[in-house]
Amino acid sequence: MRVLVAVKFVPDLQSQRSFTDGLVTRVAEDGSMNELDENAVEAALQLVEAQGDGEVYALTVGGPDAVAAVRKALQLGATYAIHVNDGAIAGSDVFGTAAVLAAAIRKVNAEAPLDLVITGMAALDGLTSMLPTALAVELGWSQLTFASKLEVAAGEATIVRHLPDAYETVAAPLPAVVSVTDEANKPRYPNFKLIMAARTKPVTVWTLADIGVDPASVGAAASRTTVIDASPRPPRADRTIVTDTGEAGTALADFLIGRGLA
Repeated sequence: MRVLVAVKFVPDLQSQRSFTDGLVTRVAEDGSMNELDENAVEAALQLVEAQGDGEVYALTVGGPDAVAAVRKALQLGATYAIHVNDGAIAGSDVFGTAAVLAAAIRKVNAEAPLDLVITGMAALDGLTSMLPTALAVELGWSQLTFASKLEVAAGEATIVRHLPDAYETVAAPLPAVVSVTDEANKPRYPNFKLIMAARTKPVTVWTLADIGVDPASVGAAASRTTVIDASPRPPRADRTIVTDTGEAGTALADFLIGRGLA
């Protein structure tokens, strides 16, 4: 079985966010692989292990710092890592990103057919959950989204989707694009051997020319969305700072009671 996982380098959500020329500022020291993509990597690894043979490709799109995402996938056990890095991609919306990912996937698929492409259910920096569907459309493959359980047998992928008041079982023929939720599994911790190996394991780097994508079709100029304005969040002016001298609990209780919160 050959499975490709699309992973994304995202900023630390707990840190102060900023924009540069309308784009989210991303630096290696302030980001990591999207947490929900760890579930996608784990799902791919479990499928390959269950089959007893196979390969897991980790694919990311982004600037130089995005390599950290596929390095993390290698630490978890991915077989190969691919990084599409081209300055023309900067500012792409979900449709541009899907087009780049699809072109890279077609290049991998041409070497040897893939059975599945797996993604996390959303990227925590955008939370649109649109990429899996856009990617399936670009590839012309079946799509199975928001899987809380995934199984593959007899050339078919079957998922269980957790709805608000029910569980839904859906199946589709391979190849397919599947997005998994954080209910699908518990991602493994990388072992020391894989961590060390991931530091020096080669990462294949492709440009848009390598995958046959016209630079004019992606990037900020081709995006269907535009950042009109971005400014720092103003400091809160209504804060009450209490220095605890033994009566902070009473001050907090009075604060809550005064606002009808207790």
